[in-house]
Amino acid sequence: MKAEIIAVGTELLLGQIVNSNAQFLSQELATMGIDVYFQTVVGDNMSRLQESLELARQRADIIILTGGIGPTQDDLTKDALAALLSRTLHIDRLAMEHVDNFFVQRGIHMTENNRRQALVIEGSTPLANSTGLAVGNAISHEGKYYIVLPGPPKEMKPMFQDEAKRWLLQHALTNEMPIYSTMLKFAGIGESALEERLLDLINNQNDPTIAPYAKEGEVTVRISTKAPSKKEAMIKLDALEAQIQALLPDHLYASEDVPIEKAIVDLLTDRGLTFSAAESCTGGLLMERITSVPGSATVFLGGIVCYSNQLKEKLLNVPHDLLEGEDAPGAVSAEVAEVLAEQVRMIGDTDFGLSITGVAGPAYSERKPVGLVYVAIAQRGKKTEVHELNLNGNRDSIRHRTVKSLLYRLWRTIVLSEQLS
Repeated sequence: MKAEIIAVGTELLLGQIVNSNAQFLSQELATMGIDVYFQTVVGDNMSRLQESLELARQRADIIILTGGIGPTQDDLTKDALAALLSRTLHIDRLAMEHVDNFFVQRGIHMTENNRRQALVIEGSTPLANSTGLAVGNAISHEGKYYIVLPGPPKEMKPMFQDEAKRWLLQHALTNEMPIYSTMLKFAGIGESALEERLLDLINNQNDPTIAPYAKEGEVTVRISTKAPSKKEAMIKLDALEAQIQALLPDHLYASEDVPIEKAIVDLLTDRGLTFSAAESCTGGLLMERITSVPGSATVFLGGIVCYSNQLKEKLLNVPHDLLEGEDAPGAVSAEVAEVLAEQVRMIGDTDFGLSITGVAGPAYSERKPVGLVYVAIAQRGKKTEVHELNLNGNRDSIRHRTVKSLLYRLWRTIVLSEQLS
């Protein structure tokens, strides 16, 4: 079945709030075997809302509307849908009791316009609102299925999960198979390079399907299939995952939707290993990423943000003649990155020491270009690895890409160490 999501609200068009409802609903519908083909955003305008509804029913089987069901005169969603279906609106008794009780329990005078939140469309199934006041609606009409949900996510999500999903299963999805998906996470490779490696699989895909998505510094590949049961689906998904892993063994770090920092914390925890870090141009961003992972305290013992040469020298014992002087390589150099990683590892007595030093911008530093960054990994008993990065983008982008790049290299180092042991 094909679905369209219509988000109603002028505030969405003005960019005052983000349309997170569409993302949530698309994910939920996918698990039910419903393909979302279109997402529409329309303002609080009756004629434009009716136009959107008319177009949606021509190209979708299931139309889900969010927003525009509150108490004010610009909350027009139910009015527009009722007009489209040539049906009337009336007050639902149970929904009205719910609204009345809200005001009585709080000792607040209820204005007349709040009665609008109890309106339902003739012949529809009311969808109870457990976290708000406005009742939702579900109705089938001439082979199409319409769901009306509140706009606030804290009201919309429980109403969909507790009310609308059950209604769809009973009325619209009697013959549909659910969609099962696996999210594969890759690092150290861009979307275009990854797609080139998988081109034969992508060009010949049928079932399961392959869909790559790029984020800053990492790529996600979703593989999906429809099947009567999870067991049957996983047979197909596991087979395709094995093919993909064989093509990209150095980059696939997880078979679930987790960031690489979570994968690293898990790896180090399982192996009883620790690390510390010294950061210059990223200003603690690496440490922030790691410490955002629950349980990271068992593997990450701490770090130093050594932004200035003075602190590099005093806290991490970087020789002065590496930092300054006519023939000095300077703070942004492979030599300094190496010392930083080795010193922070020794100070923390950790298994790994990580370092970052570079030019994030917006201007040259030490006559070195924006985007030139050195990262290093010192490992107990091993030779220190130093990598030169030449990154494009603005200051924020360079900092984030640097962290992702170093985390990928740490992940590879841990995995390789295990393979060689």
